[in-house]
Amino acid sequence: MANIAVAPIILNDCVLSVGTDSYEAHVSQVQFDPSSSVVRWKGMTPTSKHTFGTSSEWTCTLSYAQDWATANSLSSYLLANEGKTIAVKFKPKKPATGTAPTVSASLIIAPGSIGGQVDQVATATVTLGVTGTPTVAAE
Repeated sequence: MANIAVAPIILNDCVLSVGTDSYEAHVSQVQFDPSSSVVRWKGMTPTSKHTFGTSSEWTCTLSYAQDWATANSLSSYLLANEGKTIAVKFKPKKPATGTAPTVSASLIIAPGSIGGQVDQVATATVTLGVTGTPTVAAE
């Protein structure tokens, strides 16, 4: 068995491009999550048991600071483009060795929360649908 090296990264110097705009300064979380399930079927004999895995469906969670004063802020963008599908690129920090991967996906836009608690930064978290499967490639 091969001993596979690991090069972990800290998410602190990333790029988030939504369409032609960059929003990395707006977000504190970009997370792509797959969801799949197992389907089971049993017949009426002890040996008639079947299990199937389903294809993954993906979502992308964005946590961000609300900004309703800046033109084209992420808050405003999500509100103005609800229901549209847009190309997104997420580039985590480059590891010490090798090249930085870029995650590309088409997201279905949904708006986030407006407002929050007193004496706190107004933040919001949205979970956006992903059309198809994200791709990961070195750039």
